[in-house]
Amino acid sequence: MENSIFVLCLTAATIALVHTMIGPDHYLPFIVMSRAGHWSRTKTYIVTLLCGVGHVGSSIVIGLIGVGLGVAVGQLEAVEGARGGWAAWALIAFGLAYGAWGVTRAMKNKTHRHLHVHEDGSHHDHGHNHHQEHVHAHASTNRVLTPWILFTVFVLGPCEPLIPILMYPAATHS
Repeated sequence: MENSIFVLCLTAATIALVHTMIGPDHYLPFIVMSRAGHWSRTKTYIVTLLCGVGHVGSSIVIGLIGVGLGVAVGQLEAVEGARGGWAAWALIAFGLAYGAWGVTRAMKNKTHRHLHVHEDGSHHDHGHNHHQEHVHAHASTNRVLTPWILFTVFVLGPCEPLIPILMYPAATHS
Protein backbone atom coordinates (compact mmCIF):
# COMPACT_ATOMS: atom_id res chain seq x y z
CA MET A 1 0.00 0.00 0.00
CA GLU A 2 2.80 2.42 0.90
CA ASN A 3 4.54 1.67 -2.41
CA SER A 4 1.32 2.48 -4.32
CA ILE A 5 0.98 5.83 -2.58
CA PHE A 6 4.63 6.62 -3.30
CA VAL A 7 4.19 5.77 -7.01
CA LEU A 8 0.97 7.81 -7.17
CA CYS A 9 2.62 10.85 -5.53
CA LEU A 10 5.71 10.56 -7.73
CA THR A 11 3.53 10.30 -10.84
CA ALA A 12 1.45 13.32 -9.79
CA ALA A 13 4.57 15.38 -9.04
CA THR A 14 6.18 14.45 -12.37
CA ILE A 15 3.04 15.31 -14.33
CA ALA A 16 2.70 18.57 -12.40
CA LEU A 17 6.29 19.55 -13.23
CA VAL A 18 5.96 18.71 -16.93
CA HIS A 19 2.49 20.30 -17.09
CA THR A 20 3.87 23.54 -15.65
CA MET A 21 7.03 23.62 -17.77
CA ILE A 22 5.24 23.12 -21.10
CA GLY A 23 2.40 25.51 -20.23
CA PRO A 24 3.57 29.13 -20.18
CA ASP A 25 0.09 30.05 -18.89
CA HIS A 26 1.25 28.53 -15.60
CA TYR A 27 4.25 30.78 -15.01
CA LEU A 28 4.10 33.74 -17.39
CA PRO A 29 1.24 35.56 -15.57
CA PHE A 30 3.31 35.64 -12.39
CA ILE A 31 6.39 36.98 -14.15
CA VAL A 32 4.45 39.68 -15.98
CA MET A 33 2.31 40.75 -13.00
CA SER A 34 5.31 40.76 -10.70
CA ARG A 35 7.25 43.08 -12.99
CA ALA A 36 4.29 45.30 -13.87
CA GLY A 37 3.24 45.63 -10.23
CA HIS A 38 6.80 46.00 -8.91
CA TRP A 39 6.24 43.06 -6.54
CA SER A 40 8.99 41.94 -4.21
CA ARG A 41 10.36 38.41 -4.63
CA THR A 42 8.63 37.42 -1.41
CA LYS A 43 5.24 38.64 -2.64
CA THR A 44 5.78 36.91 -5.99
CA TYR A 45 6.68 33.62 -4.28
CA ILE A 46 3.70 33.81 -1.91
CA VAL A 47 1.19 34.65 -4.66
CA THR A 48 2.62 31.89 -6.89
CA LEU A 49 2.52 29.35 -4.04
CA LEU A 50 -1.07 30.21 -3.11
CA CYS A 51 -2.21 30.05 -6.74
CA GLY A 52 -0.49 26.68 -7.16
CA VAL A 53 -2.15 25.33 -4.02
CA GLY A 54 -5.52 26.60 -5.29
CA HIS A 55 -4.91 25.11 -8.75
CA VAL A 56 -4.02 21.67 -7.40
CA GLY A 57 -6.56 21.94 -4.57
CA SER A 58 -9.47 22.51 -6.97
CA SER A 59 -8.31 19.43 -8.92
CA ILE A 60 -8.29 17.37 -5.74
CA VAL A 61 -11.76 18.63 -4.81
CA ILE A 62 -13.10 17.64 -8.25
CA GLY A 63 -11.40 14.24 -7.92
CA LEU A 64 -12.81 13.70 -4.44
CA ILE A 65 -16.29 14.68 -5.60
CA GLY A 66 -15.94 12.19 -8.43
CA VAL A 67 -14.77 9.46 -6.07
CA GLY A 68 -17.45 10.31 -3.50
CA LEU A 69 -20.21 10.14 -6.07
CA GLY A 70 -18.76 7.04 -7.70
CA VAL A 71 -18.48 8.81 -11.05
CA ALA A 72 -16.32 7.16 -13.71
CA VAL A 73 -13.62 9.14 -15.50
CA GLY A 74 -15.70 9.26 -18.69
CA GLN A 75 -18.70 10.74 -16.86
CA LEU A 76 -16.50 13.40 -15.26
CA GLU A 77 -15.75 14.73 -18.74
CA ALA A 78 -19.29 16.14 -18.89
CA VAL A 79 -18.60 18.19 -15.77
CA GLU A 80 -15.31 19.38 -17.27
CA GLY A 81 -17.08 20.28 -20.53
CA ALA A 82 -19.71 22.29 -18.67
CA ARG A 83 -17.00 24.05 -16.67
CA GLY A 84 -15.33 25.03 -19.92
CA GLY A 85 -18.60 26.49 -21.20
CA TRP A 86 -19.14 28.41 -17.98
CA ALA A 87 -15.60 29.73 -18.15
CA ALA A 88 -16.10 30.81 -21.78
CA TRP A 89 -19.33 32.68 -20.96
CA ALA A 90 -17.70 34.27 -17.91
CA LEU A 91 -14.79 35.41 -20.09
CA ILE A 92 -17.19 36.89 -22.65
CA ALA A 93 -19.16 38.67 -19.90
CA PHE A 94 -15.94 39.99 -18.40
CA GLY A 95 -14.79 41.22 -21.83
CA LEU A 96 -18.09 43.00 -22.46
CA ALA A 97 -18.07 44.61 -19.02
CA TYR A 98 -14.43 45.63 -19.40
CA GLY A 99 -15.15 47.03 -22.86
CA ALA A 100 -18.10 49.05 -21.54
CA TRP A 101 -15.91 50.34 -18.71
CA GLY A 102 -13.23 51.33 -21.23
CA VAL A 103 -15.70 53.17 -23.47
CA THR A 104 -17.17 54.95 -20.45
CA ARG A 105 -13.72 55.93 -19.26
CA ALA A 106 -12.72 57.12 -22.73
CA MET A 107 -15.86 59.24 -22.96
CA LYS A 108 -15.30 60.61 -19.47
CA ASN A 109 -11.70 61.53 -20.30
CA LYS A 110 -12.77 63.35 -23.43
CA THR A 111 -12.19 67.07 -23.09
CA HIS A 112 -15.48 68.80 -22.33
CA ARG A 113 -16.75 72.11 -20.94
CA HIS A 114 -18.42 73.06 -17.67
CA LEU A 115 -20.08 76.32 -16.72
CA HIS A 116 -18.77 77.79 -13.45
CA VAL A 117 -20.85 80.40 -11.63
CA HIS A 118 -19.08 82.40 -8.92
CA GLU A 119 -20.59 83.95 -5.78
CA ASP A 120 -20.49 87.43 -7.32
CA GLY A 121 -22.71 86.19 -10.19
CA SER A 122 -19.99 86.14 -12.82
CA HIS A 123 -19.59 82.97 -14.81
CA HIS A 124 -17.24 81.38 -17.28
CA ASP A 125 -16.58 78.03 -18.86
CA HIS A 126 -13.42 76.14 -19.65
CA GLY A 127 -12.45 72.80 -21.15
CA HIS A 128 -10.93 70.00 -19.12
CA ASN A 129 -10.92 66.21 -18.67
CA HIS A 130 -11.00 63.94 -15.63
CA HIS A 131 -8.00 61.80 -16.51
CA GLN A 132 -5.56 63.08 -13.89
CA GLU A 133 -7.84 63.01 -10.87
CA HIS A 134 -8.47 59.24 -11.16
CA VAL A 135 -4.99 57.91 -11.88
CA HIS A 136 -3.93 57.17 -8.29
CA ALA A 137 -7.16 55.51 -7.13
CA HIS A 138 -7.14 53.02 -10.03
CA ALA A 139 -3.44 52.25 -9.72
CA SER A 140 -3.73 51.30 -6.04
CA THR A 141 -6.90 49.23 -6.58
CA ASN A 142 -5.33 47.19 -9.38
CA ARG A 143 -2.34 46.31 -7.25
CA VAL A 144 -4.58 44.93 -4.53
CA LEU A 145 -6.86 42.97 -6.88
CA THR A 146 -4.25 41.40 -9.15
CA PRO A 147 -3.18 38.57 -6.79
CA TRP A 148 -6.83 37.73 -6.10
CA ILE A 149 -7.65 37.68 -9.81
CA LEU A 150 -4.71 35.35 -10.49
CA PHE A 151 -5.81 33.10 -7.61
CA THR A 152 -9.39 32.96 -8.92
CA VAL A 153 -8.24 32.09 -12.43
CA PHE A 154 -6.04 29.25 -11.19
CA VAL A 155 -8.68 27.86 -8.81
CA LEU A 156 -11.37 27.89 -11.51
CA GLY A 157 -8.98 26.15 -13.91
CA PRO A 158 -8.07 22.91 -12.16
CA CYS A 159 -5.10 20.82 -13.24
CA GLU A 160 -6.85 18.44 -15.65
CA PRO A 161 -3.98 15.90 -15.91
CA LEU A 162 -4.20 15.33 -12.16
CA ILE A 163 -7.88 14.29 -12.12
CA PRO A 164 -7.46 10.89 -13.88
CA ILE A 165 -4.55 10.09 -11.57
CA LEU A 166 -6.88 10.63 -8.61
CA MET A 167 -9.69 8.66 -10.25
CA TYR A 168 -7.67 5.54 -11.15
CA PRO A 169 -7.09 4.33 -7.58
CA ALA A 170 -10.80 4.83 -6.83
CA ALA A 171 -11.80 2.87 -9.93
CA THR A 172 -9.50 -0.03 -8.97
CA HIS A 173 -10.61 0.17 -5.31
CA SER A 174 -7.04 0.61 -4.11
